[in-house]
Amino acid sequence: MQNEPIQDIVIVGGGTAGWMTAAALSTVLNGRYNIRLIESDEIGIVGVGEATIPMIQRFNRVLGIDENDFMRATQGSFKLGVEFVNWGRKGERYMHGFGRLGQDLATVPFEQYWLKMRRLGKAAPLEEYSIVRMAAKANKFMPPRFDVPNSPLAEINYAYHFDASLYARYLRKLSEARGVQRIEGKIVRATRREGDGFIDAVELESGARVAGELFIDCSGFRGLLIEQALETGYEDWSGWLPADRALAVPCESAPTMTPYTRATAHQSGWQWRIPLQHRTGNGHVYCSRFISDDEAAATLLANLDGKALADPRLIKFQTGMRKQAWNRNVVAIGLASGFLEPIESTSIHLIQSTIQRLIDFFPDRGFNPVERDEFNRQARFEYERIRDFIILHYHLNQRTDSAYWTECANMAIPETLRQKMDMFRARGRVVRVDNELFSEVGWTQVFEGQNMPVEAYHPLVDAQTEADIADYLDNVRGVIAKCVSVMPSHDEYIARMCAAPKA
Repeated sequence: MQNEPIQDIVIVGGGTAGWMTAAALSTVLNGRYNIRLIESDEIGIVGVGEATIPMIQRFNRVLGIDENDFMRATQGSFKLGVEFVNWGRKGERYMHGFGRLGQDLATVPFEQYWLKMRRLGKAAPLEEYSIVRMAAKANKFMPPRFDVPNSPLAEINYAYHFDASLYARYLRKLSEARGVQRIEGKIVRATRREGDGFIDAVELESGARVAGELFIDCSGFRGLLIEQALETGYEDWSGWLPADRALAVPCESAPTMTPYTRATAHQSGWQWRIPLQHRTGNGHVYCSRFISDDEAAATLLANLDGKALADPRLIKFQTGMRKQAWNRNVVAIGLASGFLEPIESTSIHLIQSTIQRLIDFFPDRGFNPVERDEFNRQARFEYERIRDFIILHYHLNQRTDSAYWTECANMAIPETLRQKMDMFRARGRVVRVDNELFSEVGWTQVFEGQNMPVEAYHPLVDAQTEADIADYLDNVRGVIAKCVSVMPSHDEYIARMCAAPKA
């Protein structure tokens, strides 16, 4: 069976996960495989993953998608980071911005010089040394200017906000043009092969039978194949991330379309705000042990930009991951593989990275278990490290106004996160392990934004005089301010380049 290529790929479920998978595979496999996607118009999708991180640009480029066309089709806006409100102490706010902090000086990271000068009371807030954070604060946006090297304008890093259902529709059109066959129908059962227990077909409510060799489960929380058919098992992380429900509702747009996501902490959870061209997406993630659904809905509706455009939709979830993302001949992608709160907009990225991992370890008919095991090891590492980053936001709070936040501050945390916190506390240092998703800059911004104490700075900082460091920081800050001053507003840029047609 070795090196015998599989022929039939069946994707179970549409939505963002299903159509991202179909689009990527139909592009990369270049028509050499039979790809079919089964979905039912009767089954809704969760559809709350409307904010992304910068890696989505790479995904779209691989598919040959024009950015402006994509933004128009999905009612999109641009994203420079996430603003966190009330997460450290009530009334405080900070931003986790994409891209770098400051500029390099000698061999020590920028933030180490900033730590020394902050201790001396001679440094501005950290945000003033980040072009994306200052641009976001001024509601400005432009893509990077690579024709001006050694300028902060060449270092603008960004992602997107978009309507997830429109993105799925956009990718469906692209996928079908590249040979993907869509099958309308509801799956009633999966049949398994004798001997090895592989899925050999799924049967539809209509009586049709769809056979395949590689099955990709994009059926959402249900895990139609990975869990209901194969009983893979689920690892529950609610002990660290106790929120178990979300209410989602769209509302009318605010007068200004901000180039960032906002996450506002409330008494028993937090609220997302995602600005699109035609509306604002909102949701309240909360823990049902501390607040009722009705109270959570009232909190959400009281904190909207404008009139609600629908009734809040309840989504129940359990934070965690499948014990195996790849089991036998089934690969789970999206919510079928696990769930992490959308606080850092990682849901769509996890779809993207799992698709890339599947391409990296794409099987033949032999389904080599060594490759499957490495796929699962990498998937687990990615999920666990993102989990730690999300836990940090909760655990590193100093709020005293609710039992929920007190519980989060006092809970036991994974040892991997404890090591990160201890390392930063000692000398403001972040060590990135095995190319984990969030970089040193991301961790540093959350640590600093939520008031993590730092005991010392890097000894080599003192190789520079205090006057030289002060001049260095002032220069970085001044150049960034000048660059932001020449940028167009976010609204202006969208109006000029990628405004969606008015309905």
